[in-house]
Amino acid sequence: MGGPDGTDIPGAVLFACYHNAVRSPMAEGILKHLMGHCIFVDSIGVRAGELDPFVISVMEEIGIDISRHVPKEFDDLVDTSFDLVVSLSPEAHHRAIELTRTMALDAIYWPTFDPSITVGSREQILQSYRDVRDGLMKRIKQEFVPMAAPSV
Repeated sequence: MGGPDGTDIPGAVLFACYHNAVRSPMAEGILKHLMGHCIFVDSIGVRAGELDPFVISVMEEIGIDISRHVPKEFDDLVDTSFDLVVSLSPEAHHRAIELTRTMALDAIYWPTFDPSITVGSREQILQSYRDVRDGLMKRIKQEFVPMAAPSV
């Protein structure tokens, strides 16, 4: 299956961030939602945190339920047959680069803001999470979702 730029879509993608509690679960949920079973998708963190309730809320807004996600870390990784690791934080990218030394996979870095550091009203905080979610959605669609056939 080809990607939007004509390249092959990887068969297995791993998203990684710092706690596997905000950014990488969002990305995992979005790609699974968009591609179904066409791609195996998982996510991990440098350290396992606790799934952030704001993440659950903003993902539910777009019809994606990630409430059963259990954060895990690199050391918990059982399946290592990924084609691509997409890092969303600098620390995760460092760990992903280490994986490329012993595994045949590609590692790319998508710098992604951590909305959990946002201060302000509940609405301001939720908007920060939505911005990250929407940015990940746009990037994932650009990178992984095949373009629809042109209409005649």
